[in-house]
Amino acid sequence: MWGGSCLYLCQLLALVLSAGDGLAQTASVKHSPADVVKRYVTLDYKGARLDAMSTETVASYTGWNEEPAWGHVVVTRGFVVAEHYRQWEVIDRLEIVIPVTFQVIGSVYLETAGFVQDVETEEVRFRVKAVNNRWKIVEPMLPLTWVRSGW
Repeated sequence: MWGGSCLYLCQLLALVLSAGDGLAQTASVKHSPADVVKRYVTLDYKGARLDAMSTETVASYTGWNEEPAWGHVVVTRGFVVAEHYRQWEVIDRLEIVIPVTFQVIGSVYLETAGFVQDVETEEVRFRVKAVNNRWKIVEPMLPLTWVRSGW
């Protein structure tokens, strides 16, 4: 009786540990730091920073633990992360600056719920550092962004 339960618990533990390790690999320094930036921006577009339950997921990609209170949300059509190392500014092998180009439509100001149109292409430079063998975004702390394809 105990042998079957023990075997089941060992298999369950192995599954949980392997899944966690797989999730941790995304930000591993063995992978491209652009993957971390892309994952962070994608999660932001999906509203992860708006929901307290998913904030921890986004926080795992950053060097800060809490979001400041933002007065507005930037509305965009999309973004492009520079994925090739020749497009990056390499400070050293543990610190890299990766440009991301946003197609901005405008901003929604939360206090008034007003939308201000301001169509432009904006480049934001994400500074990524290796911290405990994982890539972490250390700056900038951007206001919330969200993608709106129909505008």
